[in-house]
Amino acid sequence: MDITFFYLFLLVHPYLAMWWKSFEQAERKQWEALVPGYNYFIAFKLGAQKPWWSLLLIFPGVHIVMWSVVNLSYIRRFGYFSLIDTVQGIFFPYIIMYKISQSGDKILPETNWANSKEIAEREWGDHLALFLALPVIGHVIALGIGAVSRPKPGKKTKVKEWGDSIWFALVAALVIRTYVFEPFKIPTGSMENTLLVGDFLFVNKVAYGPKVPVTPVSYPLVHNTVPWINVKSYVGLETSEYTRIPGYSDVNRYDVVVFNYPAGDTSIYDPRMPNGLMGHNYHDYVNSEALRLWEEQSTEWNQAMRKINQLRINNTLTASQDSSIRNKALESYFVNIENWRQNARELIASGYTMQNTYNGPELIEHKGVIFRPVDKRENYIKRCVGLPGDYLELKNSQLYVNGKKAPIFPNQLLKYETSAQLSNQSEAWEKYGIDTYNFNQYMPIPKDGRPYVLVNQKGLAKLKRDQADRDSVYFNLYRSPPYEDNMDSIPPLVKLQNMRFFPNDPNICNTVTDFKKFRIPKKGATVTLTKENIAYYRRIITTHEGHSLKENNNGTFMIDGKKTNKYTFAMNYYWMMGDNRFNSTDARMWGFVPEDHIVGKASMVWYSSGPSGVRWDRIFMGIK
Repeated sequence: MDITFFYLFLLVHPYLAMWWKSFEQAERKQWEALVPGYNYFIAFKLGAQKPWWSLLLIFPGVHIVMWSVVNLSYIRRFGYFSLIDTVQGIFFPYIIMYKISQSGDKILPETNWANSKEIAEREWGDHLALFLALPVIGHVIALGIGAVSRPKPGKKTKVKEWGDSIWFALVAALVIRTYVFEPFKIPTGSMENTLLVGDFLFVNKVAYGPKVPVTPVSYPLVHNTVPWINVKSYVGLETSEYTRIPGYSDVNRYDVVVFNYPAGDTSIYDPRMPNGLMGHNYHDYVNSEALRLWEEQSTEWNQAMRKINQLRINNTLTASQDSSIRNKALESYFVNIENWRQNARELIASGYTMQNTYNGPELIEHKGVIFRPVDKRENYIKRCVGLPGDYLELKNSQLYVNGKKAPIFPNQLLKYETSAQLSNQSEAWEKYGIDTYNFNQYMPIPKDGRPYVLVNQKGLAKLKRDQADRDSVYFNLYRSPPYEDNMDSIPPLVKLQNMRFFPNDPNICNTVTDFKKFRIPKKGATVTLTKENIAYYRRIITTHEGHSLKENNNGTFMIDGKKTNKYTFAMNYYWMMGDNRFNSTDARMWGFVPEDHIVGKASMVWYSSGPSGVRWDRIFMGIK
């Protein structure tokens, strides 16, 4: 149901509840019940004795809570306190509202908390209200305090007192969290050393303008999963279109931004996993499952593996032979890749997928596939390095924006092949801030045989000074094997590599260090679609902007059933990358971030803790 219908329902509700009759019983004028907006002001004044609470009805995500609050507090002023009455007041108040309007009863004074009979009448209703505000924990607090303190005659019970306090705090926190700022914890090292695992941030939502919730019917103060029980925190009974309240700033180039994961529209749900997800990127799972199914069932692949194993046993296998045999077998996979992908989707939808376990790869059962609306996709944090309309290119780890070199930020970690020598990891970290390294006789050499360090510019400069007395010491930016455009054909093994990087197309060669020049889509801009560039725009057209797309074999396209080779973007898009460029799952893997996924600007670290305790130097640190 669109959120607009609920606001229309709010206008109609006073008439369904027959307030024009019961208002007179409360010694108010009949006409006050008929004036939209003002009628809620009076109802809140009569029930909760807080008429200004009526203003909270305008906030999506808060409006449903406040609708229940006004109804429950209103019926209680007419003597409906029991558990059943409370359930009706919260969820469906019309039977009781009708009884009130027909009874002619006058509004009652507030509960006499010195009267044990009145307290007993409302006891279980108050328990339910407290439970809905803060399940179990609210009761532990209220009953615990009640057990060690002496009740004062004429005062509210602890259950009622804490219920009121928690509901007020809950509503206030919900408004602040949704529309002003939200706390966020850094879960991974993709932004190191700018942000560290264990940093707690404030995300400023006012900067770019807060988003109106797309799914406002959700459990308060959690994101998409209720902690501990790992169930969805939201329901799709009410939805809204993307709407953003104006902020005081646009997203600026090089801002650190929190956003909803753009590839998280579909997820594999498994409550045994953290956050109830088996990985964040369903589309990656489809590709990996498709390849696995083909390897299991392909005669060509099984023959190729037997041949490779035999050559390995004979000690005659060379690297070029290995690649050649695998490439030849993989040709049949790419001829029918869409069929294998469809098989993978069907397998995952049936509740099974492959996982690496302690016993090796195993086919395990999960809970199926779920769709996640935009505002309930996982929160990610990266640096915005590209704005709508920018041209971006990545060459040998150096990012170019509109033809100019992008700055390398002070804490940005880059990967350097090196002949430097260090004695141990402690020295590497403490002296130079080297996050990950693999070099010299003290450390194992990586599989590709190239020793390397991951270090920021300050640490690199110091390392170079300290190693200056060594002959021929070198520091070269690491580069993934470049794939040239002038290849006669792209080998299947390279196609597998291409599918890891945006636009995740077998025939477009991008790597972690090198990206072909492309333009970030801008709202209102029109692009000519071709079979060469459609991979960049497929998800924008279908997933992000909601159109149907059919690609014909002759290179023509059908959008929403109409033949066309043009497309005009409805939203702005951004390019996000982590400062820890070689340990960051970012736009190089999943592409553009739509404007409706932007959550807010990371503004300040308010707390930080690591393996050795509190990082005092990072508390209240601004983020640049």
